[in-house]
Amino acid sequence: MIELDNIDQLAASFLDGYLVRKDLVRTFSLQFPVPTYVVEFLLGRYCASIDQEEIDEGLEIVQRQLQSRTVKAGETELFKSRAREQGEVKIIDLITARLDARTDSYMATLPSLQLTDVRIPDEIVNKHERMLTGGFYAEIILTYDAAIAQENKGRPFGIETLREIQLSKHDVLDILAEARKNFTTEDWKSLLLRSIGIEPASLSEQAKNAILLRIVPFVERNYNLVELGPRGTGKSHLFQQVSPYAHLISGGKATVAKMFVNNSSGQRGLVCQYDVVCFDEVSGISFDQKDGVNIMKGYMESGEFSRGKESIRADGSLVLVGNFEVDVEHQQRIGHLFGPLPPEIRNDTAFMDRIHAYLPGWDVPKINDEVVTDHFGIVSDFLSECLSQLRNQSRISVLQNRVFFGGALSGRDTNAVNKTVSGLLKLLYPANNDDIPDEELEWAVRIAMDARRRVKEQQKRIGAAEFRNTHFSYVIGTDGIEKFVSTPELHSENSIGDDPLEPGQVWTISPGGMDDHPGLYRIEVNEGPGSGVKILNKPSPPAFRESINYAEQNLYARSMQLVGDKDPRHHEFSVQLRAFDASKSGAKLGMAALIAFCTSLLKRNVRGGLIIVGEIALGGSIEPVYNPVTIAEISVEKGATALLMPVSCRRQLFDLSDEMATKIDIQFYSDARDALVKAMME
Repeated sequence: MIELDNIDQLAASFLDGYLVRKDLVRTFSLQFPVPTYVVEFLLGRYCASIDQEEIDEGLEIVQRQLQSRTVKAGETELFKSRAREQGEVKIIDLITARLDARTDSYMATLPSLQLTDVRIPDEIVNKHERMLTGGFYAEIILTYDAAIAQENKGRPFGIETLREIQLSKHDVLDILAEARKNFTTEDWKSLLLRSIGIEPASLSEQAKNAILLRIVPFVERNYNLVELGPRGTGKSHLFQQVSPYAHLISGGKATVAKMFVNNSSGQRGLVCQYDVVCFDEVSGISFDQKDGVNIMKGYMESGEFSRGKESIRADGSLVLVGNFEVDVEHQQRIGHLFGPLPPEIRNDTAFMDRIHAYLPGWDVPKINDEVVTDHFGIVSDFLSECLSQLRNQSRISVLQNRVFFGGALSGRDTNAVNKTVSGLLKLLYPANNDDIPDEELEWAVRIAMDARRRVKEQQKRIGAAEFRNTHFSYVIGTDGIEKFVSTPELHSENSIGDDPLEPGQVWTISPGGMDDHPGLYRIEVNEGPGSGVKILNKPSPPAFRESINYAEQNLYARSMQLVGDKDPRHHEFSVQLRAFDASKSGAKLGMAALIAFCTSLLKRNVRGGLIIVGEIALGGSIEPVYNPVTIAEISVEKGATALLMPVSCRRQLFDLSDEMATKIDIQFYSDARDALVKAMME
């Protein structure tokens, strides 16, 4: 028996009757040939308790039912024989149906009994239309009629009744929303992760966010998600095992008739029948018609598709999951991160534009004993019903007048980010009227912008001119600071990238000296109430302390020119120097430090990809740089796109090679104010 922790106790108090121990689920899933949610349906019925005696009694019942109603390999004829001898047999199976035009009747298929011509009443099919598309698991009473068996081409097996394995209560969302009020946000995230079988204690923050993003298609209508990453991270598990509202297509052809509508029968396809349709092993999927991709693109854009003159609306979300054969860095060197998609859509930027989020599958660890949970989680049929009902709500209104997006986001980008934020907030706050604090709103915005920017960056690799501005930013509140969101895989540790830095952060290069080589640094300054400057590096290099002292005195002496009416003497500045090379002295970084002080006060971002070089003397004069050509070459090597240097370097840069000169934009400044103006984002 596991030791119950705080989250288990809270869940038991406020979700009594809707919990199941996830280690029990795995035990039965391995024993019997049914998905996880089928096992949880029964465990939820008989073992939804934290009392061990009740659990043990319930386990015996579940064991008996699964033993007697699931058909294992080699037992097919045994179950058919029981139906003949007893007149009927109860089974749990995946049921699908089709219309047999020859007899003008419906025929059901039960794969575990290898029966394809089971009689089924019209009213049952009409009540459960999903059996005409992908089918669903159900508890079925299968009858046998000996008289029909003796007829020519008789069909003795028939379905008398069936019960879908999923919850149909209407107040489930109210129960979930009421329970949520008793959890902190972190505990609630943990309970959600445990509910799909994952133990959050073993995961990084990035991994938790990625797995929560996997759930968004279940709560958001017409949501298009791509997840590509290593094998064995459970990409398809959620869509195959956890919810009866999802359907998994594994490889092969994706027929337009099956996906959207069958023109000959008028039967609606998977996107009309399921909340989520997931393409597994997407690299192997192809369409049966030439216009299949265009129909899919139209559906992804508007949620509509045409059949003759009729336009049909559906709200099924589309998820594409696949494996990377190579690592992410190598994939970016040889192409782009949509490389594993099928050839028809791999380089189609219009298709990519309809993807709302690219989930980084490489952030999720491989599923092993540490990653799966033994604790209590919400039973799958209850949870999946709640997720399905959340599709009828939206949280986009929460963003209004609270979050303002930067100019780099197009209309489709904004729509994609809005849908992702709405989905994540529904998971965190199932009640529609909950107050959502700024920090949790910002959490959702950052995940959403990261996932959408990853799409945009791949489009940029294919069509650079059309998608050149990918610097996604947002502001929380009317007086907030503009913050930029970048995707982690774009940057290596020693490359500066071209994303704007937070206020108070500046890239710089020390020219080195007698005992030190030139090197790349980042200066990071935070300001707050108080006075003076505090260097956080212990011990702080003497040369860097000297540069900081020069920058501080110039800030005080020229505050009106640099920061206007903000008095720097009434602020305390915390400074940290980060070195990215062997160079450690931090010598002659005064101008970069001064600009870091100023931008932290002004709450302004420094331009992306910019390196600032130069030392400022106590009196405000700019010292010459003795090796500007070397600094320019290092800047190019580090991935900078612009270099800001004292104007005295201009003549020496005639020695810079033509090749280097074309790779970087070198600008000059004459004094501190000139440098500050040229360094800041416009």
